[in-house]
Amino acid sequence: MKAVKLYEPGNLQVEEIEVPEIGADEVLVEVKAVGVCGSDIPRALYKGAYYQGLTLGHEFSGQIAKVGVNVTGWQAGDRVSVAPLIPCNSCTYCRQGDYSLCEDYSYYGSRTDGAMAHFIKVTPDNLVRLGDQVSYEAGAMIDPAANAIHGLWRGDCKEGDTVAVFGLGAIGLFAIQFAKVLGAKQVIAVDIHEEKLELAKELGADIVVNSMKCDPAKEINAQVGGADFILDTSGSPIAQNQAVCAAAKQGRIVFLGISNSELTLSKEAVNNVLRYELALYGSWNSFSNPFPGREWSFTAELMAAGKLKAEPLISHRYALEQAPDVFQKIKNRELIFNKIMFFPK
Repeated sequence: MKAVKLYEPGNLQVEEIEVPEIGADEVLVEVKAVGVCGSDIPRALYKGAYYQGLTLGHEFSGQIAKVGVNVTGWQAGDRVSVAPLIPCNSCTYCRQGDYSLCEDYSYYGSRTDGAMAHFIKVTPDNLVRLGDQVSYEAGAMIDPAANAIHGLWRGDCKEGDTVAVFGLGAIGLFAIQFAKVLGAKQVIAVDIHEEKLELAKELGADIVVNSMKCDPAKEINAQVGGADFILDTSGSPIAQNQAVCAAAKQGRIVFLGISNSELTLSKEAVNNVLRYELALYGSWNSFSNPFPGREWSFTAELMAAGKLKAEPLISHRYALEQAPDVFQKIKNRELIFNKIMFFPK
């Protein structure tokens, strides 16, 4: 089979390798679609992997090709999405069902071979069944969608809230849809790209704000008097500070986007934290009890019911063999993209 291997930052190779052999407690999945996560980009281009020759890819779906002799409840032909976290199941956080905080985890496409390949072997605990009406493309996007709902639940997004979402990648665009499902009164979308703002409108945003053209905090305060709930998926320190400044009294702010940067809050932001009694939450990954979590099952249910749209978020579709060139184009800033999807066959 073919697989996309990462040797060092910027060195991606499409290679012919053997199809994985599964053990008695494993499942072989034929990969039908695999997306590029925001975390894949620094891993592939700048940071490298945990070991040379890692197969990338952790947002994926496929069809079961083979099951181990001890596996029950699954059979060849089943359509599945796969949660990428492999928890230790023994640390304090795993025992209490907070698998996102596992202290000794593995991870498909990061710490062990992933899904930018024709086949991948996985544990059955990681499988999520896809409804017949859910496409493989949508199934490959349960991961970012689950991250979105995890963040909304983390900060207790609820019915009647005015919600602002900063950053309109896949997670942000799913968050807009989830906020509507949860009963948000108004949803405000903030980004620097007009095409993403237009898509946000199509997916349910009531107000869109281009933060390259105005201060989004001032705009949100002027239009709605501040947001009750704010989710930042951008990881930009500028946006994070703006998010704090855009909150209404007793507002909740969730930082979900990875920044790897220092954050200095402005005088106005600090005053808001104190005077408005704001609550600030961190959100990490998407896993809960029972594993892989209600985030995954709820997302799959909404997709099957037609209440969560995934395909409009896909901006580019490629064959697996094009992966090295695509990542190079990303590095050269030759692509303005949302979700990039690869198709192994």
